[in-house]
Amino acid sequence: MIAKIICYALNGLEGVPVEVEADVNKGVPSYDMVGLPDAAVKESKERVRSALKNSGLLFPMNRITINFAPADLKKEGAGFDLAIAVSLLKASEQLLGADVKDIVFLGELALTGDIRPINGLLPILISAKSHGFTKFIIPAENAEEARYLGGAEIYPAASLGDVVRHLVGMQPILPLEMKEFVPGLHRKSSADLKYVKGQPIARRALEIAVAGGHNLLMSGPPGTGKTMLARCLPTVMPDLTFEEALEITKIHSVAGVLGEEGIVTERPFRTPHHTATTVSMCGGGNKIVHPGEISLAHGGVLFLDELPEYKRSTLEALRQPLEDGCITVSRAGGTFTYPARFMLCASMNPCPCGNYGSADRICTCTPAEIRRYRRKISGPLLDRIDLQVEVDNITYDDLTSEDVNEDSAAVQERVNAARRIQRARFEGCDIHTNAEMGEKEIQEFCALTREGDKILRDAFERMKLSARARARIIKVARTIADLDASEEILPKHVFEAVSYRLYDKL
Repeated sequence: MIAKIICYALNGLEGVPVEVEADVNKGVPSYDMVGLPDAAVKESKERVRSALKNSGLLFPMNRITINFAPADLKKEGAGFDLAIAVSLLKASEQLLGADVKDIVFLGELALTGDIRPINGLLPILISAKSHGFTKFIIPAENAEEARYLGGAEIYPAASLGDVVRHLVGMQPILPLEMKEFVPGLHRKSSADLKYVKGQPIARRALEIAVAGGHNLLMSGPPGTGKTMLARCLPTVMPDLTFEEALEITKIHSVAGVLGEEGIVTERPFRTPHHTATTVSMCGGGNKIVHPGEISLAHGGVLFLDELPEYKRSTLEALRQPLEDGCITVSRAGGTFTYPARFMLCASMNPCPCGNYGSADRICTCTPAEIRRYRRKISGPLLDRIDLQVEVDNITYDDLTSEDVNEDSAAVQERVNAARRIQRARFEGCDIHTNAEMGEKEIQEFCALTREGDKILRDAFERMKLSARARARIIKVARTIADLDASEEILPKHVFEAVSYRLYDKL
């Protein structure tokens, strides 16, 4: 007898339907698998055999053939175990009367028959739902991840025995109750801008960067608060929308770094060490291609502390994702495109000793050492960083001052107001922030006054800026105007945007 069960495979962030066919016939006992299964799928033979026996079910001692269709798609991982087990039970007539049509089965089996969780469940469910499937049996440990998918019947099963009893009607599994998404529900950051002493220019640049999704570079001596300012970024980032949360959760689910809450409720803040490799930053792997740090930072912040300490090749790999908002990873295991629209925040010392340009410290580096240190960051990469600010030393009086600084909540309120303006501006477009605007949007939404255009022209000629730098200055000016709730980009907005370019000093 032949049985057909629906399962799903992952192709990047998209689910691909796979039909698991089981053929159980008389003959010399054998157990064959066809349809491009990888080693993990082939090893499911023994997992399924033990799971059936330890669940009180019969493993058919016949000639067994398992086929995975489509045959030209490589099947990877252990998420096919449950579908294989159910197809064998159906083909060996142990599920008489059970209706398994149009049900998607997902899960890895333990030898005891327990169902273990799998990575990438959410993108699979979203893809399967778009293909018309509305009934799913999933691992119980993946239940939290699936609670936010509406319009589907999702049954969490703890074991193979539970699945069988559910299918034959002996003990139905209760479907999951859906949860309402609450942004920032699990926010744990203890950082706050009210603890940052001094640095008004850096604080202002940070607010502008978050409001428009712009990239930010802070340069200054060690111990001036660059890292502390960066750590405050999650506290002023705008709240996630449900659509953004789902997109970010899909990436984290595929990477296997999703928390117990089952969905990402706050924007990512990734801080890879400067020893990170290009592969770990961009994504990849020997067999299974995983998203890298820049994709895990999608929708949030990628913070690179001590920027010149990173390998130049790793930094250069950021150039294309910073422009396109996505990255295509090509490996032997396939070619996959992952989203990578993140806000880059970086910090650096101005020289090896850190004191070059300081108002009260003496630099001990030679000109050659300073040039060699700064040469680690290429001009094209700097060109893609919208705001570049100096963070200088603060005085003892600043540190001991009892003046109450503005807290993160007040800044976040202004950021949310600016983002609401941008959402209304780009409604119906595949653009969410000013930083994502192309030349078409710049011409439509960023008209400059005659005086503002003169300021920008003078800066362009004196600072020898590129066309890209000019466009980014205009986008920053648009964000500053949004923070002021101004429909028009005024000369003061352009002048402030120009002041955040430090090409002559870096």
